[in-house]
Amino acid sequence: MIRSKDELDKMRRAGRVVAEMLEETRAAIRPGVTTRELNDVAAEVIERRGARSNFLNYHGFPAVICTSPNDMIVHGIPGEYVLREGDIISVDAGAIVEGYHGDAAYTAAVGTVSPLAARLIEVTERSLWAGIDQLVAGSRLHEVGRAVQKVAEAAGFSVVREYVGHAIGTEMHETPQVPNYWPGTPGPTLKSGMVYAVEPMVNVGRYETVALDDGWSVVTADGQLSAHFEHTIAVTDDGPEVFTRP
Repeated sequence: MIRSKDELDKMRRAGRVVAEMLEETRAAIRPGVTTRELNDVAAEVIERRGARSNFLNYHGFPAVICTSPNDMIVHGIPGEYVLREGDIISVDAGAIVEGYHGDAAYTAAVGTVSPLAARLIEVTERSLWAGIDQLVAGSRLHEVGRAVQKVAEAAGFSVVREYVGHAIGTEMHETPQVPNYWPGTPGPTLKSGMVYAVEPMVNVGRYETVALDDGWSVVTADGQLSAHFEHTIAVTDDGPEVFTRP
């Protein structure tokens, strides 16, 4: 869907709230902090900015962010998990301003991490920006996935298939989906005013996933590390505009 100038402005404002959530949770990450405490930090930003959470109560989800450590790919529920030196932690955050959504995520090191973990984080973030670079009017949507996959697999990692990016606007998850791999077709033509959430999930090992019994948390099938980065981006006549960049 092509968004109007007014709609895009509301999404920019939602994106700024999400960016602040990312910044403040990242600043709070250290050994000894619980994932519930990170959720409290994000909730305070939402309240302070007069926004609404798009995660809280979404199909029953009980928090305003997702916190996914180590081999957990996405949708981890904040709770009593205590961050430890050497962990990696993915934080996924969202907000609504005047009915319009923003959505973004990052993966951070907790203290000093292994060289493999550090490289996974670096490659996953680089794959996100490679995908964002494809959001140019006149291009095709699935070039995003081709670019993400190329970066991740060149580093020896794999890209999750079951969970993908998406269009975003008055709903957090809108169609079309944005695969993080080349699905075999070029997808729709991109036009100025379209807005997408691009979110590569990259695994050290295989790309297969397992959903846990809590109904939300998703982990790697082989128990190896996973990283997740995401931004909300508009296609404009001047190139991609990232609404959720801190």
